Amino acid sequence: VQLVESGGGLVQPGGSLRLSCKASGFNISNYVMKWVRQAPRKGFELVAQIDSGAGGVTYVADSVKGRFTISRDNAKNTVTLEMNSLKSEDTALYWCVTGTGVDWGQGTQVTVS
Repeated sequence: VQLVESGGGLVQPGGSLRLSCKASGFNISNYVMKWVRQAPRKGFELVAQIDSGAGGVTYVADSVKGRFTISRDNAKNTVTLEMNSLKSEDTALYWCVTGTGVDWGQGTQVTVS
């Protein structure tokens, strides 16, 4: 089982980024998938969650509601987090995580400055 995130980087406030999570070794269609982040000197925060199968969105943090969108492409075994209107407080390390919380990617850094 492997999750590989990509798409992070440095962006100005108000900008956009698209994070991707490519899974291998398992079929993500069978799993709830999450994006989790940790800002400097803060705890983990669940950003968004999407259900298994057809993938209804089951959770979006209030802090990102209306700005971030989680989606999945089961054919590509990929989960995406579209981030718009980025703020400095979105600066964090972002991980793709299976619903069980057992499997994590290596993380991708997002810096808004």
